[in-house]
Amino acid sequence: MDNTKPHFVIIVAGGTGKRMNSSLPKQFIEIHNKPIIFHTIEKFLSADSSIHFVISLHPNFVEYWNELIEKHQFNFNHEIVAGGEERFFSVKNALELVPENAILGIHDAVRPLVSVETIISCFNTANKFGSAIPMVDSVNSLRYVSQSKNESLDRNYIKQVQTPQYFDSKQIKECYLNNYSRKFTDDASVFEASNSQIKTVEGNPENIKITTPIDLIVAKELLK
Repeated sequence: MDNTKPHFVIIVAGGTGKRMNSSLPKQFIEIHNKPIIFHTIEKFLSADSSIHFVISLHPNFVEYWNELIEKHQFNFNHEIVAGGEERFFSVKNALELVPENAILGIHDAVRPLVSVETIISCFNTANKFGSAIPMVDSVNSLRYVSQSKNESLDRNYIKQVQTPQYFDSKQIKECYLNNYSRKFTDDASVFEASNSQIKTVEGNPENIKITTPIDLIVAKELLK
């Protein structure tokens, strides 16, 4: 990996587990005796052990996080920041701890199946072009449905976007000075709102976001 700039990663872990129907946020659910978020962080450490992490957590779970770190003796270079009501604000808060001379990855805590190859490809592409987001082909048939239209879409032109999404840290920090919009579904959409150009790389298909109980079953099998 080309380390011409420091490597920072924000792990977005501010969820509270509503869609998983669990009292415990899904990032803390254990798979093979280890919290999902630890599996995720280990993938990044395998790619680059020098990464400085910023973990964005819901304030109610900071103490629980510290207990997990102690229980599992999981020591790595990181800082904690309070998450916000929306993902946008969780990332914005975390950006305050990121310097302007870094290559920054932003990743969902509940994507533990990201490959080392995807991480390295995103870092190197962002280091060269200022941004990089991983994508994979759509395998399902797709339709556009609105009040006035109901029509099929050509899936060859539709891609599924994943994380980590990587950026030149100075550029993405400037983009997050914009006011929040409901259109900001990920960091790439925030980046594009400032007329910045997104570069894409090939993701890995198994890099699913664990959101539902079915996703959890799949992840358990793939993480064996």
